[in-house]
Amino acid sequence: MTANDFRRLALALPETTEGAHMDHPDFRVHGKIFATLGHPAKGWGMVKLTAEQQHYFSKADPAVFVPVKGAWGRHGATSVNLKNVGKQALQRAIAAAWRNTAPKRLAEQFSEDISA
Repeated sequence: MTANDFRRLALALPETTEGAHMDHPDFRVHGKIFATLGHPAKGWGMVKLTAEQQHYFSKADPAVFVPVKGAWGRHGATSVNLKNVGKQALQRAIAAAWRNTAPKRLAEQFSEDISA
């Protein structure tokens, strides 16, 4: 997958906008960041998962999903190796991050639509 693939999948989610934070493109729902591109380096993305979700994604594919270093990582921030990730896994991870961040009503309203 590429950065453009990541961007396309993130922006396909309801009420998502692209912005920038610390010189990296980011993706927000209702003003809250759920994913970024280019961190920790080009060819990587980041998704805000729960610690439990991070555990399962990392366990299923440790070459793709890596906890971010430090406190952010202990709270679920997860780096995604775009070179090694498949479309379905990336789509599931971005959708999970979106659901974790979106207001509850919005997440419930679209939960079926975004898991496909």
